[in-house]
Amino acid sequence: MISGFMNFLWACFRPRSDRHVHNGSDSGGRQDGLLWYKDTGQHFNGDFSMAVVQANNLLEDQSQLESGCLSLQESGPYGTFVGVYDGHGGPETSRFINSHLFQHLKRFTSENQSMSVEVIKKAFQATEDGFLSLVTKQWPMQPQIAAVGSCCLVGVICGGNLYIANLGDSRAVLGRLVKATGEVLAIQLSAEHNACIESVRQELHSTHPDDSQIVVLKHNVWRVKGLIQISRSIGDVYLKKAEFNRAPLYAKFRLREPFRRPILSSDPSVSVHQLEPHDQFIIFASDGLWEHFTNQEAVDIVQNHPHNGSAKRLVKLALQEAAKKREMRYSDLKKIDRGVRRHFHDDITVVVLFLDSNLMSRASSFRTPNISVKGAGVHLPSNTLAPCSTPTETSTN
Repeated sequence: MISGFMNFLWACFRPRSDRHVHNGSDSGGRQDGLLWYKDTGQHFNGDFSMAVVQANNLLEDQSQLESGCLSLQESGPYGTFVGVYDGHGGPETSRFINSHLFQHLKRFTSENQSMSVEVIKKAFQATEDGFLSLVTKQWPMQPQIAAVGSCCLVGVICGGNLYIANLGDSRAVLGRLVKATGEVLAIQLSAEHNACIESVRQELHSTHPDDSQIVVLKHNVWRVKGLIQISRSIGDVYLKKAEFNRAPLYAKFRLREPFRRPILSSDPSVSVHQLEPHDQFIIFASDGLWEHFTNQEAVDIVQNHPHNGSAKRLVKLALQEAAKKREMRYSDLKKIDRGVRRHFHDDITVVVLFLDSNLMSRASSFRTPNISVKGAGVHLPSNTLAPCSTPTETSTN
């Protein structure tokens, strides 16, 4: 049965030979089919590795690493910024975040003259406000943009502290060495906002006490209003502003009853961790990775192999797991083109930050060259919404 289905897919969707790699001038990455990767690089606090594999027709995952000055002022502070933006319904929101969030962070850091939880929250809110403004302008011509959104996971290392901010279900996991045993334990740093988590459902019920249908179990998956799995995001304006939940937005997305308060939130969960010498590395990844690995499994893979190519290794092993679940060979999975590939796995983004304790001890005012790397996918004209942005149900995948 699987074999027949595969033959059908290959007959209808043959891999294209006219791909063009889209690497920003500062990306320095390489391409292997639908896999983009940068095996190693230097950031303010150590080494890093990045990888992105595309499954959707248009890449909905966006990512960036910014190292150096975290302010508009040359005096700093200096440090490292990582962002993983897992879009859904189309690529517009994740692309917008990739272009604006870090710039907002630098502006608010300058005004505050330091890094803080408040600075990060302001940067998130400014990004949300900016995308709402874009939706408002484009609504008359492209109403479906109101149903496009993105998870948003950010890590900032500055002054010996690690700030983790998150909306949605991407995840940051720390690998910490236990000196007594030599083991490296996985410690999840990010709070997730997915309706499959009971505490998230309880939060939704408490904030919407008059709505018995705020979460609905549909096809064995908990969804907010039966539409979307995550409870917090950037974008998804149709579930935040009632004026966008109407025609000409597709009926599939519209709620039958008007709502008085936003159903989804753009308020990130933010935590601060003081980094210690035994903290080895941090894995930032979209949920496409965590569908296949536990936190500890991912940490073990990074720990038991060389730093070089760590992110690519995690992505490839995840793809091997995806192929195994479909009783396929990895080599066969690689032959399936974007769009169709989404039936087998999600876009997957991984950034691994290795922490050098000697570099970590530097003051945040220590000046270093600015480094900017953005994960890339197959290049297509950036015109309108993704062709496959009208599913029966919106998911975060």
